[in-house]
Amino acid sequence: MAQPDGENEPGMNAPPTNGWRLKFGATLFALSILAPVGGIPLLAGFDLSGKTVASISGVLLMAGEVLGLAAVAIMGKPGYDYLRNLFLGTLKRYGPPAQVSRLRYRVGLVMFCIPILFGWMTPYLSDPLDLPEDMIAYAIAGDALLLASLFVLGGDFWDKLRSLFIHDHKAEG
Repeated sequence: MAQPDGENEPGMNAPPTNGWRLKFGATLFALSILAPVGGIPLLAGFDLSGKTVASISGVLLMAGEVLGLAAVAIMGKPGYDYLRNLFLGTLKRYGPPAQVSRLRYRVGLVMFCIPILFGWMTPYLSDPLDLPEDMIAYAIAGDALLLASLFVLGGDFWDKLRSLFIHDHKAEG
């Protein structure tokens, strides 16, 4: 009798052998991420037309997708599951705790609100405060602060944030 996919198959929890397929697949998988993430911002440094940058960016995105599919095909299901579980285990180990102290929560809320308020007020205050026109460094710093705040706020805040997008969800205090 055939078993459902992934259920009680021998060797599902054990790491696959460290053969060339796992190493080559993991390398291709890393390249599939690095090609668009590293290549597209690198294009901005060259003196290219907008059409050329857009075309090359599209090719890099497609190359990333093809490399990712090839990586999964080469590793096979056990290799892919092994890498996925390794990555998710690392995230769980270093991810935000479920509950945090009151002080940490307040610091996280300040970190969360500052970039939102700055982004909201900047268009209105840029002329009176004579802010520079090229604000990309401020935008990147604000995005980094916002993402860092989600880890400082902890797992309970993730649940609160997620509940904003669920119509029937009620806040419990």
